[in-house]
Amino acid sequence: MEVVTLFNEWRPNERWLLMAFDVAASEVHLWTVWHALRRREISESMTSRAPDTEFLRILSGTHQIRTAFERAGLTSGDEKAWIVHIPELEIGDGFANIEIPRDIYNDNTKEFERLQLHLKASLVVQRPRPSNEGLVRIGVRNNGDEISFEHIENAFLNHAAMADMHG
Repeated sequence: MEVVTLFNEWRPNERWLLMAFDVAASEVHLWTVWHALRRREISESMTSRAPDTEFLRILSGTHQIRTAFERAGLTSGDEKAWIVHIPELEIGDGFANIEIPRDIYNDNTKEFERLQLHLKASLVVQRPRPSNEGLVRIGVRNNGDEISFEHIENAFLNHAAMADMHG
């Protein structure tokens, strides 16, 4: 896809990624995946060689990198996507003890705007929302299967936790 090639050409480093719109359930979901990634980076136990790929792999709930790109990467027909920056923050003594500096957003605004300009993209003022479509996309459900709204986010979180389970 041309947009992915363009993004990879202009992104500052492998801590920036482009992912399908429906695969992000919430900010909690994304920060949970981030925490899992940081734990793997620190312990040098990543399956992937790069943080962007590992993030998509965990998010997709799979051990297979190819499957991760099929599920969470952009595909033909996608009209929206998320530009994600993966910060290198310390993870501390647990998820509840992580401090996210406010400057992290401001410090990366220029890079985001540069990517947005090169991609000829517009900003979508919307937070991630869990959806049954997203669950289908990441391989949790089949088309037509639905779960109630109050359980969707948990399904996303559980799926990410399964990324390294072997069966």
